[in-house]
Amino acid sequence: MTIDTTTHHEPEPELQRRTIPSGEARVAVFTRSYETTVEDLWDACTDPERLRRWYAPVSGDLRVGGTFEQVNMGSGTILACDAPHLLKLSLGGGVDEIEVRLSAGPHDGTAILELQHATTLDSHDVGGQTYDAIFCMGGGYYPRLQALDQHLRGTLPEDYDSAAFHLNPDMRATIERGSAAMAALLEAETPAPAENGDPA
Repeated sequence: MTIDTTTHHEPEPELQRRTIPSGEARVAVFTRSYETTVEDLWDACTDPERLRRWYAPVSGDLRVGGTFEQVNMGSGTILACDAPHLLKLSLGGGVDEIEVRLSAGPHDGTAILELQHATTLDSHDVGGQTYDAIFCMGGGYYPRLQALDQHLRGTLPEDYDSAAFHLNPDMRATIERGSAAMAALLEAETPAPAENGDPA
């Protein structure tokens, strides 16, 4: 299986902060455009059969107030749904929140996806090592948003396994770019050390 990335545009990541019900949260924001309509993009982000192709297998009560399960990513609750523009989810008992916002793109036949993932967690354990929670999001969302691009174009390989993308060698470079992008955001947010003993 080979993933064609020639038409893919990287997300434009940002790091923000806001308060969610479980406390102060850091928010990773990923924005990118797709060559499709808002309605088709919404369907790809909410239809379980289409989610399984590019994001992850999702099952459960998929309506406002309902709970759902994501393979390898735990459970969540649907907080709000305003089709085809806004989907808001709570994850992990409220420690994380996700907002998916869709809007028309600048050109006919394009749509913009803005994904906001707010987390109150400081870190995640991955493979026996501890990583910053925001850092982990780059390696998780970059390949998924790339797979979404391929899915919308009809070029995502039939044997693509969304639950095991991290084991796919064709996705390794994308995972690394996502991780590097988030590492750069975290570094930019870190205060510079004081010089000559002066307080920061």
